[in-house]
Amino acid sequence: MSAFPTGVAVITAVDAADRPHGMTCTSLTSVTVSPPILLTCLDVRSGTLGAVLDSGAFAVNLLRADSRRTAELFASAAPDRFDRAAWRPSRLLGVPWLHADSFARAECAVKKTVDVGDHVIVIGGVVSIDQERDVPLLYGLSGFAPWPGEMAL
Repeated sequence: MSAFPTGVAVITAVDAADRPHGMTCTSLTSVTVSPPILLTCLDVRSGTLGAVLDSGAFAVNLLRADSRRTAELFASAAPDRFDRAAWRPSRLLGVPWLHADSFARAECAVKKTVDVGDHVIVIGGVVSIDQERDVPLLYGLSGFAPWPGEMAL
């Protein structure tokens, strides 16, 4: 699947102690429009998954084309990710929104989880969104790139 380009998101949540967690994710899809439902797949070893399960909520932060540094940061094991990225709590659920590095953000309440091998499918109902027009960051062929040319906006 690494040959298939996709948008880049950072999934964020807060744990039971109200500490923020986040990870770069390309396993994201829209399930339904009405009601709006999103699906993401998170590694069972991920602290972000633990926080999603603790809080019952998560945010999807769709990254801007110029946010490769943030994508790489949240793909790393760096313990200070949230000290190195601008963020604020979302309006309703208080999950971290990476407002400076994302062009769209959705806060989601967990509807269902499904264990599948070494990942958990997390299905979330969108409770609010925040969005601006911008060029999205893509990932494919083991590299990052902006949305191409005239399709960008």
